[in-house]
Amino acid sequence: MSNPTSNADAFDAEALYRALLDAVRAGLAGVSDAAIVGIHSGGAWLAERLATDLGLEKRLGFIDVSFYRDDYAKKGLHPDVKPTRIDFNVDGATILLVDDVLYTGRTVRAAINVLFDYGRPQRIMLGALADRGGRELPVAADFVGAHAQLAAGQSLSLTRDTQGQLSLTIEDDNA
Repeated sequence: MSNPTSNADAFDAEALYRALLDAVRAGLAGVSDAAIVGIHSGGAWLAERLATDLGLEKRLGFIDVSFYRDDYAKKGLHPDVKPTRIDFNVDGATILLVDDVLYTGRTVRAAINVLFDYGRPQRIMLGALADRGGRELPVAADFVGAHAQLAAGQSLSLTRDTQGQLSLTIEDDNA
């Protein structure tokens, strides 16, 4: 387990991705029915890269949790809803669910609900580029690039440029 950090320079998203990839590669070694599902949008970007680097491109899916959020009635529909696409059999599979930043656990809970609409996986593992703590639900990542401590009113934001390079920045949370 890495030490928590609050230093903005420590959030080298590409270095964190490499650490996450190494951990996932070791964790999925010997798993015969592995698949990767990314949560839109940052988790989907990470899932694409993981699938390529692990040779699991045919076992890659994407989900949008907008309609499964427990705060849907309060916040309404997110203006940038993406399609859910899972083109493989979920039943009996070991699914690596990927998100960019793990925080309260509510997005992960919603994502698990989506997965069960597609079948019953044997196991669901969770990977995240960063875990910032602050859990409201009992959710923990199996694989994480870094643990982060942020000040109240701050959040981590993952972006991807046109060449596919990832950047992780601390932003003021205007929610």
